[in-house]
Amino acid sequence: MTLTATQRESSLAISPYNCKITHCKDFPEFHTNTNNMASVTDESEVRDSVKEYYGKKLKTVDDLQTQACVAPGRKVTKPVREAIELVHEVVASKYYGCGLVIPEKLEGMKILDLGSGSGRDCYALSKLVGPTGHVTGVDMTDEQLDVAREYIGYHTKKFGYTKPNIDFVKGYIEKLSEAGLPSNNYDIIVSNCVVNLSPDKRAVLQESYNVLKEGGELFFSDVYADRTLEESVRKHKVLWGECIAGALWWKELHNLASEIGFSKPYMVTATPIPVDRDDFKAVLGDAKFASVTYRLFKLPSKKCEATQVIYNGDIPCYEEVFTFDYKNRFKTNDISSVDGSITTALKSSRFCDEFDFQPAVKKSCGTSDGSADSQPDDPFVYLDEKIKKGENVVPPPCCGSKCC
Repeated sequence: MTLTATQRESSLAISPYNCKITHCKDFPEFHTNTNNMASVTDESEVRDSVKEYYGKKLKTVDDLQTQACVAPGRKVTKPVREAIELVHEVVASKYYGCGLVIPEKLEGMKILDLGSGSGRDCYALSKLVGPTGHVTGVDMTDEQLDVAREYIGYHTKKFGYTKPNIDFVKGYIEKLSEAGLPSNNYDIIVSNCVVNLSPDKRAVLQESYNVLKEGGELFFSDVYADRTLEESVRKHKVLWGECIAGALWWKELHNLASEIGFSKPYMVTATPIPVDRDDFKAVLGDAKFASVTYRLFKLPSKKCEATQVIYNGDIPCYEEVFTFDYKNRFKTNDISSVDGSITTALKSSRFCDEFDFQPAVKKSCGTSDGSADSQPDDPFVYLDEKIKKGENVVPPPCCGSKCC
């Protein structure tokens, strides 16, 4: 199978700004009548519907009804681009994602991919963690798992490894322990446009928290709404499969993270997902959607005080600046003041050795104590402000000398 230019661009998650809900393919059941629409009514039916959609109906990325599941991600470094390009084209052709879920400093890490599908992200990560790291993908869809497992040997040989550093497990992302995944085991969990497909997002976050090591990171992209969606939207089968109807109100993610014990969700990137199809607009009303990448940390019980940090520039491909989130960009050898939550995240995670930590400057009267950073950041306000300033809301492709 040879990938089209569109498929390859989607596979790299750096396509031009085309994430509009507009077109309909040649599946008769996908032509939606909003007065008589297919619906899902309970958790088991949601799972069965998603299984059927991703296991039976979708054969390649071209079969998607919307661009929510292939929304562009952030700029990539040269090693990441090369790793993605090494993934077998059959695996890449079945990739459905709404961002790039490849964080920094991966060598030797133990990573879990929630809803790994055909395994594209897993195989790219397998290359990046190296032979001493390990990647596990978990998915509930047999057809996707069959594709992923078929190419383990191919990628092991392609990457020059003497043995596989990857495996794929069948299971539900809401029930990781039942799938045999051990507690306190993973350095990083990634997920690419999958959590919105779950009918129980609290369970997904709780199970993720349980299997992460202390200091571990949940780094994931997903589709979010600017409000709680109406029940009529939640029951729309096609929009659920397309990552829209299951979208969480962005603020609810912050509430769930706090209740479970995660750090504040730090927003890394955000991209708008416009809705152009009239029949979908009739169902969705004025609701807005965005693809957002967040990073959350499983912090120790004892939190740190606010500090000053100095980034040493030793993370490969981030020698000049390390972007923690959209607010915090650490330039090499510069002194930056951070609040206690970020200090705790940096000290307890794989990033600890990348920073020097110094006591915070004593605050004078009227100086902010950084508490504003603990407030949730509205991705829709962030995007509106960028648009008003005339700024591009989609990261440019990484090419030429601009890549690491």
